[in-house]
Amino acid sequence: MAWTRKGDARRRKRVEALERPDYGWIWKPLLGLLLLYVVVTLALGAWWSRTPAVHSVEQVPMERRGDAGAEPAARGAVTVATLASIVETLYAKPGGYLRNDRLPPGLWLDNMPSWERGVLRQAQDLARALPSMHPGEAGELEAAIRGLAGDGLDWYRPATETHLGEAVAALDRQLSMMTGMQAEGFSPGAGLPRWLADVEARLDDLGVRLASGAGSHQLLRELAIDTEALPAGTPWYRVDNVFFEARGTGWALVQMLEGVQRDQADALAEAGVVERWERLRAELAMTQRRLWSPLVMSGSGFGPFANHALVMALHVSRARELVEEIREALVASAALPAAADAPGAAPASEPEVVEVTPASDAPAQDEASTAAGE
Repeated sequence: MAWTRKGDARRRKRVEALERPDYGWIWKPLLGLLLLYVVVTLALGAWWSRTPAVHSVEQVPMERRGDAGAEPAARGAVTVATLASIVETLYAKPGGYLRNDRLPPGLWLDNMPSWERGVLRQAQDLARALPSMHPGEAGELEAAIRGLAGDGLDWYRPATETHLGEAVAALDRQLSMMTGMQAEGFSPGAGLPRWLADVEARLDDLGVRLASGAGSHQLLRELAIDTEALPAGTPWYRVDNVFFEARGTGWALVQMLEGVQRDQADALAEAGVVERWERLRAELAMTQRRLWSPLVMSGSGFGPFANHALVMALHVSRARELVEEIREALVASAALPAAADAPGAAPASEPEVVEVTPASDAPAQDEASTAAGE
């Protein structure tokens, strides 16, 4: 009987366990999966936040033209190829385009999306200036402008990546049209002042926002920055966003300036801005130095913490001043031939002016010469 009672008790226990199971063990694998997910997303976030390397502007045109890379190309091919390569990097880099992500880890990241914002703005400015550089039909360039239009936040069909791909395809078609001895290229120096004016405005805006978030205004006064003209200070949690936007701007401009210099070397030399152009490239290259701190800090003086925003603001402000000088020199250089060709303009070399003796004085001179002869 005792044995039977024990058997009945075991059967009832098994039935109760089936009817009312204990799920307390489930939290352990769920916690393990959660920890694994966090580790993977953090690793992906760190990988996706790495800034892409600067492209070789010398090699980009040949690579993008494929089999026609060895053939000669018209003026402007390097600029178009460089712009296409920069735009393609936005969605072809590790992690793809992150500004429109709606899921982790892209949703958690803010440094790389800010970097993408700076790159996209520079690409939009250069694309808008390309039709003014090209003397002929600019249908493909207009298509590239349409592909780059917008704020870059579209995530549903058609997503921003689709628009960027269309812009790159249009630029590649334009590049193929500029291949060959008879291809039509850009006009010397055309459109550069307009593009530089947009670059100057972007750099000025970045410099103001960086300076307003740099911390103490006393540091800004020491750098001769008008603190009264600064807007409300950038919140501390937004300083890194502006910092990385400036890095993206510098990353794009360093390559664009080199591409434009290769296409417009004669125009820049004629305007006497080659040295300042090189200084501008060097100043923007300083914005790409490695950031050794895991955080963008806003320290002061010679304290234990650096002021990354203030250093970036200094480089951006110097670059803006150089852009302004170059733009003014290009405008002045373009105005000289226009003034020389204007109706009524004086010739380049005027004949020497010779005074002619009036006819009424001729008899008196003859009488004087006769008297001298006598």
